[in-house]
Amino acid sequence: MAEPSRVLYASEPAVGVAEFRRVLVESGLGETRPVDDEARLKTMLGNANLVLTARLDTEGKPLIGVARGVTDFAWVCYISELAVSRSAQGLGVGKGLMDEARRQLGPAVAISLISMPDAVGFYERIGMARMPDAFWFSRKG
Repeated sequence: MAEPSRVLYASEPAVGVAEFRRVLVESGLGETRPVDDEARLKTMLGNANLVLTARLDTEGKPLIGVARGVTDFAWVCYISELAVSRSAQGLGVGKGLMDEARRQLGPAVAISLISMPDAVGFYERIGMARMPDAFWFSRKG
């Protein structure tokens, strides 16, 4: 039996738009993200100041997960996407990306996000607390 591939976690601010789009689609988040608008995806990546990746340690180092966030590196980080390819879901990649975010940000920086309804249990399992008093202005377009 072959040994499972290791997952490599890294800060990768220059991750390619095509790889980002592929993981969004494969994760299911593509249903709620502008995956057909390459310019917008490029802007989303370019303006994020925390882009973490999970890649399989195999030939080609395929991207299997991305965490994209905006942070001041002092008080709070908002995670805009935590996307893991369906083929890698359940293998600890999402938790690994969140652990890497916590490691890079340090203990003095809080992390917040808005969960997709079917991912709420995941965030609870990794120890995140629900915040009932969140507010939202919807985007137009």
